[in-house]
Amino acid sequence: QVQLVESGGGLVQAGGSLRLSCAASGRVFGDYYMGWFRQAPGKEREFVAAVNENGGFTRLANSVKGRFTISRDNAKNTVYLQMNSVKPEDTAVYYCASGRFLTTTPAVYSYWGQGTQVTVSS
Repeated sequence: QVQLVESGGGLVQAGGSLRLSCAASGRVFGDYYMGWFRQAPGKEREFVAAVNENGGFTRLANSVKGRFTISRDNAKNTVYLQMNSVKPEDTAVYYCASGRFLTTTPAVYSYWGQGTQVTVSS
């Protein structure tokens, strides 16, 4: 079992920056791929970013490439999402998830956090 707790969400102006954190506990953090997803009201949950077990490989959604960065610190059991140049369309609840595969498909991830709200004002 893996427990995930997101933090760092809030209100930010368009063009600003925000860093989300996801702290993990339970099974060995370094055994799992980690991903970030988001869900806006009335929309399906969508992939944002993912990172492999050691942080050496990442994947980003086209909509956030060049603006967001995913990283992890296995010594701290934490994965981060650095969000720069944010846009109003980035407004959503952001979730971190862990799984055994680096994939963009939410259903493949085994464990999920409770989510943190990010609101970008124009």
